Amino acid sequence: RLECSGATSLKRCGMARACLQAVKYLMFAFNLLFWLGGCGVLGVGIWLAATQGSFATLSSSFPSLSAANLLIVTGTFVMAIGFVGCLGAIKENKCLLLTFFLLLLLVFLLEATIAILFFAYTDKIDRYAQRDLKKGLHLYGTQGNVGLTNAWSIIQTDFRCCGVSNYTDWFEVYNATRVPDSCCLEFSESCGLHAPGTWWKAPCYETVKVWLQENLLAVGVFGLCTALVQILGLTFAMTMYCQVLKADTYCA
Repeated sequence: RLECSGATSLKRCGMARACLQAVKYLMFAFNLLFWLGGCGVLGVGIWLAATQGSFATLSSSFPSLSAANLLIVTGTFVMAIGFVGCLGAIKENKCLLLTFFLLLLLVFLLEATIAILFFAYTDKIDRYAQRDLKKGLHLYGTQGNVGLTNAWSIIQTDFRCCGVSNYTDWFEVYNATRVPDSCCLEFSESCGLHAPGTWWKAPCYETVKVWLQENLLAVGVFGLCTALVQILGLTFAMTMYCQVLKADTYCA
C-alpha cells in the first residue's frame, strides 16, 4: 500500500510538473509579446516626442497630456507588466505571478471604470472639452506651444474644418476678423486674412466627433481586442499560479 501510495504521488507530481511546464511556456510567450508590444508603443512615443515636440497637445488645462507622453507612459507601463509576467513564468515564482495578475486586473478595472464614466457623463465631458479647447486656441502660435499649433494646423487641414464650434472662435484669439491659414479652402500665405468665403465653415469638434462615430466599429474592435488580451493574460497568470501550487503540493 505504501508503494502504491508513493507511485500515485509520483504520478501526480509528474502530471502537475508537465502541466506547469506547458502553461509556463505559454505564459512566457504571451508576456514576451506583451513586452515587445510595450517596446513598440514606447518607441513610437519617443519618436513623436523627438520629431513632433508636444504633438496633439490641444488641452490648455493639461499641457502634459500629449500623444507622445501618453504613448511613453503606456509603453513603459506595459513593458513593466510584461517583464514581471516573463520573470514570474521563468522563475515559477508565485509572488511575481500574483503581482502580475493584480497589476493587470487593476488596469482592466481602471479601463472599465473610465469607459463607464465616459458614457455616463458624455454631455458634461462634451461641454468641458469644448470650453477647454477654446481656451487652448489662445495659445496657438505662441512661444513654447509648437505642439498645440501643429496639432490645430493638421486637424483643420485634414478635417477641412475651422475653430472648435465655429470659425468665429478665432476672432477672439486674434481680436480681428482673421483665422489661421490652415482654415483656408486653398492654402496660401496670409490667406486667413481674406474674406470668410475662402475659409472652411465646418466646426472641428463636431467634425472629429462625427468621424469617430463613423469609425466606432474600429474603435470598438480595438477596445474588445485589448480587453480579450488582458483577460487572456489574467487567465494565464491565475492558471500558472494554481499549477505552481499543485506542483508544490504533490512534489513536496
